[in-house]
Amino acid sequence: MSRIGKKPVEIPAGVTITVSADNTITVKGPKGSLHQEVDRDITVEITASQIEFKRPTDQIRHRAMHGLYRSLVSNMVKGVTEGYKRNLELVGVGFKAVNTGNTLDLALGYSHNIVFEVPSEMKVTTLTEKGQNPKIFLEGIDKQLIGQVAAKLRSLRKPEPYKGKGVKYAGEILRRKAGKSAGK
Repeated sequence: MSRIGKKPVEIPAGVTITVSADNTITVKGPKGSLHQEVDRDITVEITASQIEFKRPTDQIRHRAMHGLYRSLVSNMVKGVTEGYKRNLELVGVGFKAVNTGNTLDLALGYSHNIVFEVPSEMKVTTLTEKGQNPKIFLEGIDKQLIGQVAAKLRSLRKPEPYKGKGVKYAGEILRRKAGKSAGK
């Protein structure tokens, strides 16, 4: 049996979980609500303080779905209580990030600025301090959406291995290469 799938998900105070007839799980909490469809073979059992997932057989497909849906619902519970944050850093001369609402205006060394529209479910802020790299802060309740938007922003200018210029995650360690030798 899946080690992750058989662990129950604890339901904190202030969070309500409901399962509809079409196997859609809805998690509501202080920060918002999230929905997730669950495969019809996986059964969901809700008690007063926890939620458990059961699978009918040991088929590879059922084992895969068992741990997957447990992890997704666990992330949803954490999202509606605490939320998720992702920080990005712009490394490079002249790189800038400015936001107005959920619209990011990025200057990443191209001939034109990139205007990036962040989904309305998320909150985005930017910070530019003298002597430090500009930073972008993403906050929201959906872990998948935060990761997807952060990956899309990073893909606009990936960090290069020689000087490290580009958009990188805060705290990301880059593998650096040595440049050409100066002579013989």
